[in-house]
Amino acid sequence: MLDIKFIRENPEKVKSACTSKNIKIDVDAFLDLDKKTRDLQQQIENLRAQKNKLGKEDQEKGRELKEQLKTLQENFEAEDKERLTLYKKIPNIPLDDVPVGTSEDENQIVKTIGKKPIFNFTPKNHWQLAEQLDLIDKDRAAKVTGARFAYLKGDLVKLQWALMQFGVEVLTNEKTLAKIAKTAKLKVSTKPFVPILPPLMIRTEPYDAMDRLEPREERYKIEGEDLWLQGSAEHVLGTMHMNETLSEQDFPIRYVGYATSFRKEAGTYGKDMEGIIRMHQFDKLEMESLTVADESPKEHYFMVAIQEYLMQQLGLPYQVILKCTADIGKPNARGIDINVWLPGQDKYRETHTADYMTDYQARRLQTRVKRTSGTVQLVHTNDATAFSQRPLIAILENYQQKDGSIKIPKVLHKFGAPKVIKTKK
Repeated sequence: MLDIKFIRENPEKVKSACTSKNIKIDVDAFLDLDKKTRDLQQQIENLRAQKNKLGKEDQEKGRELKEQLKTLQENFEAEDKERLTLYKKIPNIPLDDVPVGTSEDENQIVKTIGKKPIFNFTPKNHWQLAEQLDLIDKDRAAKVTGARFAYLKGDLVKLQWALMQFGVEVLTNEKTLAKIAKTAKLKVSTKPFVPILPPLMIRTEPYDAMDRLEPREERYKIEGEDLWLQGSAEHVLGTMHMNETLSEQDFPIRYVGYATSFRKEAGTYGKDMEGIIRMHQFDKLEMESLTVADESPKEHYFMVAIQEYLMQQLGLPYQVILKCTADIGKPNARGIDINVWLPGQDKYRETHTADYMTDYQARRLQTRVKRTSGTVQLVHTNDATAFSQRPLIAILENYQQKDGSIKIPKVLHKFGAPKVIKTKK
C-alpha cells in the first residue's frame, strides 16, 4: 500500500500512476470514503467520551448513547471495508525514469550484451533438440497431469541442478559479490545471501499482504484449506518477517530461495504450448532482500548486476530491458527484465526479472526496521530472479552443434553438468 498521507496530499500523482499502469480505480471516490470513515471515527470517539463522563444515575442517557454508538460502529465498519477494498487497488508510484507505456511493446532496451552465435546450419528450437536428445517428455506428463507439465529427463536434470548450484555459489560468496559490485560501480554491502528452502504453500492473509495473490485466476488454491500454492519463491520469502520490527544492524537482509512454483497461466491458451517456456509448474531460484529506505535503489541495481554476471558467466547473449509503467506490476516502482537470445526462435525471450517495491509491500506486511538513530521505519523490498528453467532453454539453443549435441558452458562442469549432451545410441 501507499502511505495514506501521501495519497491525501498528492491525489493527481496517484491518479496519474493508476492511468499509466492501466489500473481502473476512482481515486476521488476513495478519498471521499477516507474522509467519511475519519468523520465517523471521530463521532464514535466523541460519543464514547460522552458515555464515559455519565454518572451511574443517568442510565437512560447511557442506553441512548450505546445505541447510537452501535449504529455508528456498524456504519463505520461497512464504509471502512469498502474504503480498504479501494485502498488495496491503488498501485505504487513509478519512479521518474520508468517509461510511460500501455503494454510491454513500449518497454525500452537499455543495452545489448554478447554476440549472437553464428551457425553453418539452421538452428533448432529447444523442444526439437530436447525431443532428439530425449530430455523432455510432455506426452507422458499430459497423461498424468494434463497440459503445460513435463518430465525433465537425464542430462537436462543434471544441467538444471548444476545451474541452481552455480547460482547459490555466486550469491553466497562475498568475494564474488564484491567483484560484481565493483564492476557495476556500486557502493553496496557485499553481505552474502542466505540460502532458503521455503514452504511451497502460503496462507491467504500473508499472500494478500504481499500483494502477490492477485490475479487469483493465476493461482492454485488448496481445496478446503486456507492455503495457496506459491507462484514464485519471493512470495514466501518476502512474507517471512511479517509483523516484525528488525534491527538495522542486521541489514541488508538477503535471501536466495529455491522453490518449485505454480501458475495457472490463465489467458495464455495456445501460446508457448511447445517446450517448457510457459509451464504450470517450474523450478526457480529467487533473490529477496530487505533494506533501509536510503539503500534500496542501489540494492535494485545490484540485483540486476548479479543477474548480468550470471548470464555473462554462461556466455549467453542478452538484453537489459527497462519495463514501462503498464508492465512493471501494481506493487512495483521500477522493473527490469533480462531477455536472452534464442536462435531457434530468432528472438529474445525473458529469463530474469528484477522488481523494486519501495515500502509498498512492507506497509501491509508491517515489516519495520529500528534504525540506529532510534526511529522505526518501514523496510524496503526488492526481489529478482537468479535462475528459472528458462536459461536451460537458452543453453540448449545457443550451444547446439550441427550433429544435434549440446556443449555445456564450462562454468557448470564442476557442479555435475555434462560437458556435452549427446544423442543416446
